[in-house]
Amino acid sequence: MELAVGYKQTEVGVIPEDWEERKLGSVCKLINGRGFKPYEWKDSGLPIIRIQNLNGSDDFNYFDGHYAKKLEIEPKQLLFAWSGSRGTSFGPHIWNGPLGLLNYHTWKVQVDQRTISEKFFLHALKQLTKFIEEQAHGAAALVHVQKWEMETFKFPLPPTKAEQEVIAGALSDADAWIESLEQLIAKKRRIKEGAMQTLLSGKKRLPGFSGEWEVKALGEIAKIVRGASPRPIEDPVWFDHNSPVGWVRISDVTKSGIYLEETTQKLSQQGIEHSRPVASGNLIMSICATVGRPIITRINVCIHDGFVVFENLKANQRFIYYILKAIEPKWSEHGQTGSQMNLNTALINGTIISLPDGAEQTAIAKILSDMDTEIDASEAKLSKARQIKQGMMQELLTGKTRLV
Repeated sequence: MELAVGYKQTEVGVIPEDWEERKLGSVCKLINGRGFKPYEWKDSGLPIIRIQNLNGSDDFNYFDGHYAKKLEIEPKQLLFAWSGSRGTSFGPHIWNGPLGLLNYHTWKVQVDQRTISEKFFLHALKQLTKFIEEQAHGAAALVHVQKWEMETFKFPLPPTKAEQEVIAGALSDADAWIESLEQLIAKKRRIKEGAMQTLLSGKKRLPGFSGEWEVKALGEIAKIVRGASPRPIEDPVWFDHNSPVGWVRISDVTKSGIYLEETTQKLSQQGIEHSRPVASGNLIMSICATVGRPIITRINVCIHDGFVVFENLKANQRFIYYILKAIEPKWSEHGQTGSQMNLNTALINGTIISLPDGAEQTAIAKILSDMDTEIDASEAKLSKARQIKQGMMQELLTGKTRLV
């Protein structure tokens, strides 16, 4: 392919002719932390900065002994977690906490300020992190990179710090936009949680409603039926990718919201005959592993014995959905433990809830549904913002689009 005028082909791709490809080790020094042993942890001294602290936790262990000066981390220090969870802890961080000591599994990144803008380098590291995660073997949750390997990675570098700063400024603005959306979503979720606590308990009544609430067991308002599984489940005869009937797995539910609209697997006719068919529009709930997660089906599915379906529901479905969401964190206190947490149908049937009349159920469900709609809209904006930011990184960090 013919290169555009003013560009050149390099190991890091096509970049402007006046840009360089540089090894990471040529623009910074990576200083590893120290493995502090539990017997060294104290109640006072300097905080030991661990991976969880990089993710915002203020639960510190402390060290009050002698240490190498290089282990000190000051506020605003650029760090790189070289071993951590994919998409969260692994990668670059700006330390926003107090003066502390660097723990193992993290590098302090000392940038050559004469050569490169630290703000630009932060974004270059974010792009490199994405590359490392994509190259990591399999889909393991943890990602690791060795120091020698990190130092040899190459990246494109604009010729002047002025251009680097302009690029960093544009990407930082995009980060600020994303962060503001994340904070807005977190705020809306807190408001919704508060509304659920007051509205679903009757502590706060909506205008126009004053009737007494009834106390009933879940088994009184629905027929709670457990799913069934074809055996052995590994047999491909049970599955058919072209089938219109989905096979619900817990992963399908945990990655969905209120509604289940797709499943990874689908059952053949034989599989359907050996499972529990559930028509679109029904309320189901997980009872194994991730217990108590409710969802409303929007497709025809079958459920295995790790789910129950609420049939012949004598209440507003969305109201009961929110009731189950409120109960969800408490199920694990009563479930049966083994290799996995389980709920039995007797426990579910006997669970007591409070019910207002049908009109108030509908009104409460409407308020909570509207809140969910707002959150969904904000999450869609956040997803779009992240896509735009990723596109900006691909354009600006390679020089395909230049701002100066």
